[in-house]
Amino acid sequence: MLSTGGRGHTILGIDPGTATMGWGVIRHEGNRLRYVQHGTVTTPSNWEMPRRLGRLFDGVTELLEGYRPEAVAVEELFFNTNVTTAITVGQARGVAIVAAYRAGVEVHEYTPLQVKQAITSYGRADKRQVQEMVRTLLNLREIPRPDDAADGLAIAICHAFSSRMSGKVGVGK
Repeated sequence: MLSTGGRGHTILGIDPGTATMGWGVIRHEGNRLRYVQHGTVTTPSNWEMPRRLGRLFDGVTELLEGYRPEAVAVEELFFNTNVTTAITVGQARGVAIVAAYRAGVEVHEYTPLQVKQAITSYGRADKRQVQEMVRTLLNLREIPRPDDAADGLAIAICHAFSSRMSGKVGVGK
């Protein structure tokens, strides 16, 4: 059983990307999940990569300062056939991880399969099924938009479930 001292545990979930980095913040209070906020950090495609990465770093830093999470959960890279996309997503992941490290916040990483299993109990769930479960688990009227932000919330929920299963906060990869 998770002990939160009655105050809860704030989790920032991040779905990395260089054009759009989705994020979601939840509170894990005992056996309950409470929605806090979600959104995206975006960068224009015509910016040079160093500038884009700088904007992402600043955006994650602002989230860390504003929400003061006890944990950051980041989706692990899913390597597909597009090597260029994998490299840029890896750079965005690195920026988010460094921002959390600099802020002194623990980082936990989850594969897309782990997120799907935690949210839907089915590792091959489609995006719509995951989004609908995020809506249900957080008692929201609508599926969070855009998709990247809904994914950030799903990653945060995955960490909440994983930390509950381990018996204490802060256990992860």
